[in-house]
Amino acid sequence: MSIDNLTKKAKTAYQAFQDMSISKEAYFHFLQDIDIKYKQGGSASIAENLQLEKLLGVHDKNVIAFNTAMTVVEDIEERHALIKMMS
Repeated sequence: MSIDNLTKKAKTAYQAFQDMSISKEAYFHFLQDIDIKYKQGGSASIAENLQLEKLLGVHDKNVIAFNTAMTVVEDIEERHALIKMMS
């Protein structure tokens, strides 16, 4: 199944999944950069800590949006198709 074949509710859930994946990647990438800095004897600046907090907040909102969007997709076959597309 392609995204074009999904209902509006399922498309919303799929987009929420994409947003969640992007925010997760951004958060972990930034966290890895800070970890490298720690391993080299440095420490995160106040600005970096604030940025990390901001990225986590965005990701948290995206996770909530995804969970909410998935609860609206009630058709079992469509939920299975979504899960397959997300894996």
